[in-house]
Amino acid sequence: MQSPTQTLAEGLRLPTNGLDYAILAIYFAVVLGIGFAARRSVKTSLDFFLSGRSLPAWVTGLAFVAANLGATEILGMAATGAQYGVAVVHWYWIGAIPAMVFLGLVMMPFYYRSKVRSVPEFLLQRFDKSAHLLSSVLFAFAAILIAGVNLYALSIVVEALLGWPQWVAIVVAGFFVLAYITIGGLSSAIYNEVLQFFVILAALIPICVIGLKKVGGWDGLSGSIEESHGGNFMTAWGGTGIGDANPLGANWLTIILGLGFVLSFGYWTTNFAEVQRALSAKNLSAAQRTPLIAAFPKIFIVFLVMIPGLVAAVLVPKIGTAGSDLTYNDAIPYLMQELLPNGVLGIAVTGLLAAFMAGMAANVSSFNTVFTYDIWAKYVVKDREDGYYLKFGRLITAIGVLASVGTAFIAASFSNIMGYLQTLFTFFNVPMFVVFIIGMFWKRASMKSGVWGLVAGTSAAMINYFWIYKQGIIDIPTDQGANFVSAITGFVAGAVVMIAVTLFTAPKPEAELAGLVYGTTAPGVEEPPAEGDDAWYRKPALLGWSAIVLAAACYLPYSF
Repeated sequence: MQSPTQTLAEGLRLPTNGLDYAILAIYFAVVLGIGFAARRSVKTSLDFFLSGRSLPAWVTGLAFVAANLGATEILGMAATGAQYGVAVVHWYWIGAIPAMVFLGLVMMPFYYRSKVRSVPEFLLQRFDKSAHLLSSVLFAFAAILIAGVNLYALSIVVEALLGWPQWVAIVVAGFFVLAYITIGGLSSAIYNEVLQFFVILAALIPICVIGLKKVGGWDGLSGSIEESHGGNFMTAWGGTGIGDANPLGANWLTIILGLGFVLSFGYWTTNFAEVQRALSAKNLSAAQRTPLIAAFPKIFIVFLVMIPGLVAAVLVPKIGTAGSDLTYNDAIPYLMQELLPNGVLGIAVTGLLAAFMAGMAANVSSFNTVFTYDIWAKYVVKDREDGYYLKFGRLITAIGVLASVGTAFIAASFSNIMGYLQTLFTFFNVPMFVVFIIGMFWKRASMKSGVWGLVAGTSAAMINYFWIYKQGIIDIPTDQGANFVSAITGFVAGAVVMIAVTLFTAPKPEAELAGLVYGTTAPGVEEPPAEGDDAWYRKPALLGWSAIVLAAACYLPYSF
């Protein structure tokens, strides 16, 4: 086995052969074929941006989880496992499942019944144009930054596969994603995400199985980790008492409040890259079940991204430190190079490329929807025919991909892209969540409180991160710990400012709040007709509670 230093000196090149490239070529052909097939159904802007609200729940559910299976899940979570250990489970069983259930049971009825085409459009109905415009701009900016993360991760694999310079890999990868989104719109992205979900599983499972065998199974992995990194590296809650030291650099309070509530609910309930999949469902019942169906595979995917990170930490004990040329982001490519035989390597490469394209496509497709509907059509070019906005949507998709190429180089400056993503979520998703949650549950929240809540939440989170943390005014051990604290700070600041502004400004007329505030119903809205049977999988409440119970059961082995 080559040493990590030798490997990187030679460019971390994967030993692929003709069989691997054949598997990759077949996959690319299928992806473009799906795009051309979906093109036939794109006749209106609603078809392009929301698939005509016609897709079944199982399709939107798998697309919902696949849209998140991008750089965050694969390189980012494996990097987090290598850096922080078993604590990575917090991002799933605390930081995802409860929020996904809340989205399905509580928030989707508001989104779907109001007929909004994007998340910022809901703020327009609940607050005013200033809140709508600011949230649209913030989301569009964040979507391009996050798409750049996925594009950078994609370029890492292309660079390792072909030996291309990073900038060439970024440009070529971005062009391919642009092709199939522009051709088939959201339907192309969603159906490709369903395919990509299964390809991703086929890629990660061999890495986990062969990696565990290489380090002597789970017992060998645990023993080696505890010897080199300490006992807390193999526990979720070890050392998380207030004032105690642990690899994550966060205590139980910041984990539960910062990650489990603020960051988690902020991401899963207001991130339009995810919500867009549910809005494309054929009726309210299917829309509610979309995040709930996605919650079940989400419970177990953590093992497929955590184990490779832990294995990399055993094989390269100094990974991500000054003593190694490997960064935490290199965990998965390194294992692919060292462990996988040809054929299996081709499947793994295909799976990684699928994951990154799914993540980038999700953010680009949400960006083009928000920019077209919420910025261009509302404030720049109003009241044009539908065909104009369909053409503009394709144009802004290309512009979004080009902008993502630029932001990919920003992501390249971070050794752990998961930390970078969490920082972005803190700045952009958390403020939007506090405005949503107060607006949905408090009738009195005034029209002007929305925009000032967004400004205060974003500003407070940035001040905490860049000044209080980065300047060392308060000692926080890690970037992730700082992200949790920034999230809490942003949420509290946004809430306090919204309450204060509400006390001095006029509320929205109560007649205009019907269907926008919890406990009210929009006039003329009826429940969708039953779908033909009483099966358990058609009952959102049962699905949601089943997911929570199963996630809690999975957590038991890691609770000590």
